[in-house]
Amino acid sequence: MSFPRHLGLDVGRRTVGVAVSDPLGWTAQPLGVIRYRRWEEVEERLEELVKAYGVARIVVGLPRRTDGSLGVEARWVEEKAMRLQERLGVPCELWDERLTTAAAERVLLEGNVRRQRRREVIDQTAAALILQSYLDRRQKELSFDSP
Repeated sequence: MSFPRHLGLDVGRRTVGVAVSDPLGWTAQPLGVIRYRRWEEVEERLEELVKAYGVARIVVGLPRRTDGSLGVEARWVEEKAMRLQERLGVPCELWDERLTTAAAERVLLEGNVRRQRRREVIDQTAAALILQSYLDRRQKELSFDSP
């Protein structure tokens, strides 16, 4: 049994970390980082990935403040997610990403990844953690819905 795939995004002002779900929708794997100068470059690259992987949903990390409120950065990410949804025709779901970058850094440190390499992969690792938490919640909800 195969499920539509999902992309996970960790959106920043200069880079976007990208992760993709496996065909069963159980795990998230880091896919890479999109470095950009103009947002249109991100849209073009994600359009390619959506087609290549048959993506049905994009999960975009929403950088809430620690108290749960939305700041300037979160509103900016919301606007980018709406643009992606309109351009790509794929639903974009915002997902709380509080502390995801810190968790990604911890994972990489525990894996003894060197500092220079950590800088190269932190965004895609954060995207994978965002997507994995979404997939875990989705699996939990599906298991509760089963008879």
